Amino acid sequence: MGYNRLEQPDKLGGSPDHHLNPPEYAVAAPPPSTRKKKVILLTLFSIALIVASGISAVLLVRLRSGASGKPESAILRKPTLAISRTCSRTRYPDLCVNSLLHFPGSVKASERDLVHISFNMTLQHMSKALYISAGLSYLQMEPRVRSAYEDCIELLDDSVDALSRSLVSVARSGAPTSSTHDVMTWLSAALTNQETCLEGFAELRGSVKYQLAARLKDLSELVSNCLAIFAGTVTDDFSGVPVQNRRRLMETEIPVDNADGLPRWLSSRERELLDLPISAIHADIVVSKDGNGTCKTIAEAIKKAPENSTRRTIIYVRAGRYEEDNLKVGRKKKNLMFIGDGKGITVISGSKSIYNNLTTFHTASFAATGAGFIARDMTFQNSAGPGRHQAVALRVGADHSVVYRCNIIGYQDTLYVHSNRQFFRECDIYGTVDFIFGNAAVVFQNCSLYARKPLPLQKITITAQNRKDPNQNTGISIHACRILAASDLQASKASFPTYLGRPWKLYARVVYMLSYMGDHVHPRGWLEWNTSSFALDTLYYGEYMNYGPGGAIGQRVNWSGYRVITSTVEASKFTVAQFIYGSSWLPSTGVAFLAGLST
Repeated sequence: MGYNRLEQPDKLGGSPDHHLNPPEYAVAAPPPSTRKKKVILLTLFSIALIVASGISAVLLVRLRSGASGKPESAILRKPTLAISRTCSRTRYPDLCVNSLLHFPGSVKASERDLVHISFNMTLQHMSKALYISAGLSYLQMEPRVRSAYEDCIELLDDSVDALSRSLVSVARSGAPTSSTHDVMTWLSAALTNQETCLEGFAELRGSVKYQLAARLKDLSELVSNCLAIFAGTVTDDFSGVPVQNRRRLMETEIPVDNADGLPRWLSSRERELLDLPISAIHADIVVSKDGNGTCKTIAEAIKKAPENSTRRTIIYVRAGRYEEDNLKVGRKKKNLMFIGDGKGITVISGSKSIYNNLTTFHTASFAATGAGFIARDMTFQNSAGPGRHQAVALRVGADHSVVYRCNIIGYQDTLYVHSNRQFFRECDIYGTVDFIFGNAAVVFQNCSLYARKPLPLQKITITAQNRKDPNQNTGISIHACRILAASDLQASKASFPTYLGRPWKLYARVVYMLSYMGDHVHPRGWLEWNTSSFALDTLYYGEYMNYGPGGAIGQRVNWSGYRVITSTVEASKFTVAQFIYGSSWLPSTGVAFLAGLST
């Protein structure tokens, strides 16, 4: 999960020191021409966004300047009452006031208008940062620095897109409640993106890091302020859990049809798609290693898939082991569905780890950021092994993504649920240290989480959630799952206790509900971050009606942030219907799910 999570003296297992602070200019290879083209496109896109934002700002000034048409002064000594009230809701009020006072139109704006202005202003800052940061691409960098730098450019680009969509959404009058959830999700993702960028450079040094840091100054705080300002205008509880003691009644559970176990609102076509054998499904692209399909490799299939498509593109990956490191479904590859021949039959495997001079973000065997991503009936694996430490098998940052009936296999950092809204159903996930980590709003349902035998002196931790801001609508919900010991751990599970999670960031949020827990789970349940008191008062760790030998709560931790949930209203905040608002988008995927608590 980034270098700040790796080389600590009492880290779970640790790793050699020679990966700390590598010399930045050891390798001086210039970036390839394709990267130059990409940077040019990014910069042009950024310029366009800056111009668009500027136009909207000018229009706002004209609207606010009255009949005289004279714009107000750009810099004022004293904030208006509306600005003071708006900024008082934020975590960085001084930055909020100063940034708004410098933005045209803010002095005559109402509190409602300041929501739009804050988004516009932050988008301009983000676009400018991307434009300027892209210019660093031509500097010579050591591979590890290059990896962190490329992460930042990708993440900045994604954040510009998220902020653009958020601005469009808040500009609509009378936007539906679903748009509120969208905006909260996109802003939360943009903030997570900034943190991921900075984490990639955490243990590095040199001019690239410092130049990039100067260009990204205050971006995380500006996005955080947008999140707080928008949250303050919402009367409903958008985050899935009460924020500032706001409460919301439990939504009505969606009934399940007893005949086939699927929700009643699934269309006949969707039910048919779930029941059909693979051979009866019409695939747009077929991947086959023997050459009898459309493509021989998954990389080629992803390249062939259309960009920004509103229709579902089905990619059928036939049986076989596909060893293609760092496969990626980019942000523009929307609505792709990957179907395999089954767990352990269609296998996508990579072997990259941080020992390849990559960031954790960059090690993923398969990564998906295109909205509407679905994977079904296949295995994602990172075969680097336990001694290579951080090595991601699957990274997902795609909004409205579904992973169904899949194996996800690795050791440390197996599954990176990076950002946005995600749903996992009937998956088997294997790992050792922090093997489900990230800051998505994600629900795991009817999944099996297998603890594997770790390295000597390591402790097994299932989750490491990194919610940094209390307004982010993110967290990990594990609902009706099984917490089990893998076969290699059975004989030594007394020597390697398993913990349900440890807090990676200040507002970490994880719940286990109605799940079976084996006897390998330590009675304390949860683990501190490197034996410190960090986040123990601010995290939210909850358990609701779990069972099995490891589910006993009598000896659980006594942290202020830990709670045994007894209210169905509170527990329901973490269901599909409320936490990821899946009842509005999951039906179209054809994947069965429980909307409420009922099993």
